[in-house]
Amino acid sequence: MPEDFQLAQAEMPEPGDGEFLVAMRVGSVDPAIRGFLDDRPSYIEPVALGAPINGMSLGEVVASRNPDYPVGTLVRAFATWQDHFILSGDSWGLEKVEQQPGTDLHHYMGALGPVGLTAWVGLFAVGEAKAGETVLVSAAAGATGSTVGQIAKARGCRVIGIVGSAQKADVIRELGFDAAIDYRATPDIAVEVARHAPDGVDVYFDNVGGEMLEAILPLMRLHGRVAVCGMIGQYNDADHPYGVRTLWQLVVNRIRMQGFITYDYPHVLAEAQAELDQWVAAGKLRPLANLRDGFENLPAAFIDLMSGRTIGKTLVRI
Repeated sequence: MPEDFQLAQAEMPEPGDGEFLVAMRVGSVDPAIRGFLDDRPSYIEPVALGAPINGMSLGEVVASRNPDYPVGTLVRAFATWQDHFILSGDSWGLEKVEQQPGTDLHHYMGALGPVGLTAWVGLFAVGEAKAGETVLVSAAAGATGSTVGQIAKARGCRVIGIVGSAQKADVIRELGFDAAIDYRATPDIAVEVARHAPDGVDVYFDNVGGEMLEAILPLMRLHGRVAVCGMIGQYNDADHPYGVRTLWQLVVNRIRMQGFITYDYPHVLAEAQAELDQWVAAGKLRPLANLRDGFENLPAAFIDLMSGRTIGKTLVRI
């Protein structure tokens, strides 16, 4: 709710030795942030009450005591919802951004940034998707899902997307998905997926978890792979997680199911970035962005994202 957020003023931070001050230019609004707000173990420390929210940000270095990051350098990193923040050379997810002529800066927080890298790592490094295989994506009209579908097509896969409205189904068909399933209009999601993938699913890119994961596991092919990117289906009720009852299928069909964090794979990120850049230039990857303007609109953008009302990557330009 809007009243759960507060806009507060603070002293401008000063960089110490080896640090640099970054002015936020684009703030990333991601479902994972919802998990950071719960007081429970995760892959980062929970956000304390009254503390700035954690999230990926893209900004410009405006003061520096680190020669590797001079003033004017564009960087993206895991930071906080502040219009200015301090980073150092070992900050998590830190990367320099080389903006190409004619490409809007916000795309480097979307399909040409963490979103694209997450899609690439999950699909190819974790899911090991290959040309000719069938790829299924949940939350397929979202930032990561819409990117996964397009890059799977670029590599020669057949792609099925699961979405939550007829409008979103139309969007992903326009992006080149071979089939789109509106789960809200489908009484039995497993029957509908099986209709579009009669020979089974090779790779399931899971953004939802819960009942949807339970329905999909029996449809996986022998030696299928499930890349677990997120579980948005339970972020708002993490105290009552859904008990998936079809996990035996992991044994039956020797399925490999693996969760991942993009920056666990630093050795492939340069290759991923280069391929994403090529696909955008060739028109094979069309970035989808749901843009807002103004630092004060970060909470409203986050609330809309978690309500399921958004299509593509939710970003706030500062």
